[in-house]
Amino acid sequence: MSEERIGFRWWAEAEPGRPAIVDAKGDALTYGELYAEVNRVSHGLREVAGVRRGDTVACVMANSIRMLTLYLAAMQSGVHLVNVNYHLTAEEIGYIVGDCGAAAVVCSERAADQVAEAVGGRAPLFVDGTHPKARPFEDLTEGMSAELPAERPAGSLMLYTSGTTGRPKGVKRPLPDADADAGARAYKWLFDEYGMADACRVWLVAAPLYHSANLTPAAGTLHLGGRLVLMDGWTAEMFLETVARHGVTGTHMVPTQFHRLLQLPEETRAAADVGSLRAVLHGAAPCPRQVKERMFAWWGPVLYEYYGSTEVGTTVARPHEWLAKPGTVGRPASISTLKILDDDGNEVRPGVEGTVYMRQGTDVMEYHNDPGKTRRARRDGLLTVGDLGYVDEDGYLFLTGRSSDLIIVGGVNVYPAEIEAALLTHPQVADAGVVAAEDADLGEVPVAFVEPRPGPLEGADLAASIAAHCARKLARVKCPARLHLIPGLPRDPNGKLYKARLSEDAVAVAADGASA
Repeated sequence: MSEERIGFRWWAEAEPGRPAIVDAKGDALTYGELYAEVNRVSHGLREVAGVRRGDTVACVMANSIRMLTLYLAAMQSGVHLVNVNYHLTAEEIGYIVGDCGAAAVVCSERAADQVAEAVGGRAPLFVDGTHPKARPFEDLTEGMSAELPAERPAGSLMLYTSGTTGRPKGVKRPLPDADADAGARAYKWLFDEYGMADACRVWLVAAPLYHSANLTPAAGTLHLGGRLVLMDGWTAEMFLETVARHGVTGTHMVPTQFHRLLQLPEETRAAADVGSLRAVLHGAAPCPRQVKERMFAWWGPVLYEYYGSTEVGTTVARPHEWLAKPGTVGRPASISTLKILDDDGNEVRPGVEGTVYMRQGTDVMEYHNDPGKTRRARRDGLLTVGDLGYVDEDGYLFLTGRSSDLIIVGGVNVYPAEIEAALLTHPQVADAGVVAAEDADLGEVPVAFVEPRPGPLEGADLAASIAAHCARKLARVKCPARLHLIPGLPRDPNGKLYKARLSEDAVAVAADGASA
């Protein structure tokens, strides 16, 4: 890739016929076509939707060309873009749309029903498809200029992360005091930092773009002149076929996907053509050592692991580093600061466990509308998400645990408090506690323990009613995989729940097959 030509618009102007994106249906855009469409959307956001610099736009979209054009338009319009999981319920989406103060909302047709209910007329709603309560996406582009806007201030992602209080929190950073071209150059850092520049020639998006771990390298690929291949849905067989058909050189994955690939018959794995892969970035959840060792044995030294979160900086473990120090999540990236602190805020020696605190550059991230949460998470300019670990003498980080509340379901962060809050709105639930249980496929799943109230339902009928209630209130990934009705929850005199006891019970009850 050219060192000077950084930014999708420079590739479009130099090589307009260069392939840029192909989606799961086979529809494709060249860089010239992408450039024109992004500019139309940029003008449409301002002239049709009434969006102004500093405003927030909510995006509830599946992997698609239009999702990427909206993203690139937002990043050259000086707005905060909030990407929302399209699997969420109307209630969950409505909270995020209201909390971020969205000036406009754009959604995919598959999510239009719950998004229309969530928005409720509070902001202009545009749909990639048709819906009686939304304007078509084409309204943002029809009649709009394909020329570059006169001003192109850089935008910023504002992502929502689940919180221990039961409500998601927006991770907000100030808009950059720069233009979109400067913002584009920032994406080059990822591929340079990880040492995987060749991987962006053909980058496969194999998981939802609403997650920044997938969107960031995808955007970087376009700014570096590579070709994006979009999947919409995932199976192990579909993934391997896509890699072979397009000659995929790089992608981002989560350990659950590795696990499902390794479950394929040996003859299927042996016949798979994965020789084009140069780098497979993975993170979002802990990867069992034996799973990673088997993937190395199959694919060779192409696995690049990272640790981080929406809020903090990152570490990186390149293939040779992990092979030399199995189990590490790497050393801090060049712009990240890492310290292990004890309960008093003092930095501990190498080899001693403590809480992991990090910062990316001079980041001044804050939790939107929650200064108290921001304040509590910080120590001397560093921030933690509650993970525990230690660094060795060479500065490599090893994680030993994490916030007792966090459950990682197939790479998705789920907090028990949000599930508990939903459970407690059922008329026959007196008390509820949610803990993690191991799962061979997803890594972890939430398991609920419920103290019922007297009422018309009992036993299996009550459990089914509570499960249906959760399905209406929560995204599927947050719904309890198992639900146990018990006489009472173990709490101390101050009302604090002894979750460790529930964890032990979860294993014992599951082993006995006594799930309600």
